[in-house]
Amino acid sequence: MIDPVRQEVIALAHTVVVKVGTNVLTRPNGALEPARVQALADQLQRLRAAGRKVALVSSGAIGAGMGRLGLAKRPTDLRQLQACAAVGQAFLMRAYEDCLAAHRVPTAQLLLTAGDFDSRTRYLNARNTILTLFEYGCLPIINENDTVSVAEIRFGDNDHLAALVTNLLQAPLLILLSVVDGLFTADPKIDPTAQLVSTVPTIDAEVLDKAGASRSALGSGGMRSKLRAARLATAAGESVLMASGERPDVLDAIFRAEAVGTLFLPHNTTMPAWKRWLGYAARPRGRLMVDAGARQAVQTQGRSLLPIGVVQVTGSFHKGDVVALCDADGLEFARGLTNYSSAAAERLCGLRTDQIRERLGDLPYEEIVHRDNLVVVA
Repeated sequence: MIDPVRQEVIALAHTVVVKVGTNVLTRPNGALEPARVQALADQLQRLRAAGRKVALVSSGAIGAGMGRLGLAKRPTDLRQLQACAAVGQAFLMRAYEDCLAAHRVPTAQLLLTAGDFDSRTRYLNARNTILTLFEYGCLPIINENDTVSVAEIRFGDNDHLAALVTNLLQAPLLILLSVVDGLFTADPKIDPTAQLVSTVPTIDAEVLDKAGASRSALGSGGMRSKLRAARLATAAGESVLMASGERPDVLDAIFRAEAVGTLFLPHNTTMPAWKRWLGYAARPRGRLMVDAGARQAVQTQGRSLLPIGVVQVTGSFHKGDVVALCDADGLEFARGLTNYSSAAAERLCGLRTDQIRERLGDLPYEEIVHRDNLVVVA
């Protein structure tokens, strides 16, 4: 059955980010499944042939490396995981190249780390590279650079990376392909009466509660990570569709607007590119805890954050760094570029403008975070 809401989403999807999980591409022992990779490649080419720009975020390097190295179980040691990634990434790219060769589609590999999204310059460089690859008719294949990433700079999983790439490209549609059919009312492995949720207007606490705590055997994510990624993309104004990559024609069915998987609708109107970077890509260097009045002024009245509303400063940051604005309970509700270092912000904390001038004799900026450099994320 054709869904009119999905028809509209598909019609607007001039750029699509497709994320495919490890378990979709591999056998139980971690070795790549050639027929599955070929089916995915063929469908991606059909999307491209229809005039859409397509970027693929592909897991599978560690799993493919496990298969090549004869490992029966996913390692937990960082150096072993990085070794598996080093072996598997080249093999994974070769598999895609072979599958797309018949279509004469050149592929391009992009290996990214969280640091590439923290830096505004590197963020724009990544965006410009992918857009240029589109101009050349290439299929960008993106993965985390697992061989150099450590806990402090990891995305956590490729679901999160795919959401960041979606925001980077301002792609109207993100498709998450895994080994589940979508979001269910309960865990279908436990509750046989669980029903597939076709459409989710807003990802709230009730929706997150449906995720459970399951994780896949070879992959690094689970349903909760997919919902967090979907919320990241929908908050910036894009749609997300979660479906099973084990279905041979899943992308074809999605672009026929069939009722496949779960569709997550955008929460907001489309957000400008720089606000996406500020609010959802760059990681905060510190936190400004504010009182209730300051939160209301920033979140609902469109005001700047003044020193008098700040009750605590945590972290070490410099002027121009991204900081998180949090309420008294520690919940983040906004992010912005700070006009002051952490040391200077601590001295200004809780003071009125006239008090600051009296004590310091100088006030370069009345605002700690100006409204023009601030994004509400709650």
